[in-house]
Amino acid sequence: ELESTIPPITVPAWASMVTSKDPGRLGFYGFRNRADYSYDRMRIANSRLVTEDTLWDILSRAGKKSVLVGVPQTYPVKPTNGYIITSFLTPSTSNQYTYPADLRDEIEALVGEYMLDVNNFRTEDKDDLLQQIYEMTEKRFTVLKYLLQEKEWDFCMLVEMGPDRIHHAFWKFLDPQHPKHVPGSPYANSIEDYYKYLDGQIGEILELVGDDTLTLVVSDHGARHMEGGICINEWLRQEGYLTLKEEPAGIVPIEKVEIDWDRTLAWGAGGYYGRLFLNVQGREPQGVIPAADYERVRDEIVHKLSQITDERGTNIDTVSYKPQAVYQEVRNVAPDLLVYFGNLAWRSVGSLGHGSIHTRENDIGPDDANHAQHGIFIMYDPRSGGRGRVEGLHLMDVAPTVLDGFGLPIPADMQGKRIAYGRG
Repeated sequence: ELESTIPPITVPAWASMVTSKDPGRLGFYGFRNRADYSYDRMRIANSRLVTEDTLWDILSRAGKKSVLVGVPQTYPVKPTNGYIITSFLTPSTSNQYTYPADLRDEIEALVGEYMLDVNNFRTEDKDDLLQQIYEMTEKRFTVLKYLLQEKEWDFCMLVEMGPDRIHHAFWKFLDPQHPKHVPGSPYANSIEDYYKYLDGQIGEILELVGDDTLTLVVSDHGARHMEGGICINEWLRQEGYLTLKEEPAGIVPIEKVEIDWDRTLAWGAGGYYGRLFLNVQGREPQGVIPAADYERVRDEIVHKLSQITDERGTNIDTVSYKPQAVYQEVRNVAPDLLVYFGNLAWRSVGSLGHGSIHTRENDIGPDDANHAQHGIFIMYDPRSGGRGRVEGLHLMDVAPTVLDGFGLPIPADMQGKRIAYGRG
């Protein structure tokens, strides 16, 4: 197992993996982050926000060439010593998604229109989605094999989004414990069949790179079934922390609701985990909470969140994290609390107008799975004859391990450690 970041989300987890810096040090906590302490300015966590050295930055300075395919937060592309094909976070293939720019011509001559992602994984058209997942994965591996054979490289990193998409879309067919499980579904083996397909593709890559190559198979997070959603802003209204100027007409995103900031202490954002923000005097434009009461209010909310139950009155075991307690430092504008509803069994729903704090439907489309704190880790090290299981590994250990594989020094400010199973 490989422990992920808090939160275990694509952004910031992959960036933490390739920099060996936690999200607080990186200064971003999800795909969208508050740009400042205003109520509405947000910024997207693209490559420009990654200001710490990545693995390929360090390797480039050491004269090593990298091949990067599908790695999040590589768009907009930055010049590097090697080749880049950006990730699903790229707006579209009409944008420059390769480095060098003319690599795009080689890719499209090879596979036609390149697929950065499926069109929409939150869909009920499962047949079409399955076809897209396989097509996307086939194209990605075809491109990777081409680059490995035709380009000069020392380090290669592929991020395949297929597992994430198939987990979110097909988990209920696999898992009898899922609240929406469909017994006897023709999609019951969809995830397992895709795993087998991936295994074959990885096997072909291993044949290409040979037995003398340090190889890691990792994920940025795990996956688990999702019970439903907790409507974080409905809960904040219910508890008296959030006040609206008028009732929403139907289900409405919080960004479209008029909030009475002079009477609001807190508001939240949706996603696979909850982000909760406090309205603090001297910090937010219409702050209400005196700075001296900040910790008291935050602790009060943590306690109340821990008491949330499901519809039957059973405590769902919600866990809340203060950024200052889980990161070495906190840069830019972090949430005041990072909330795992039901310890990630429930997602956070940010919209209002549900009439309840519970929902079994996702406000942005069907989704069967949430992220889990631990993902996968497999390593083959040609310098070691060892075989077995290693405990206590963290996603931030990957970058030091790769640098060690090249015989390069590990920067002192990296937070992870090298993984050295079977050797000193």
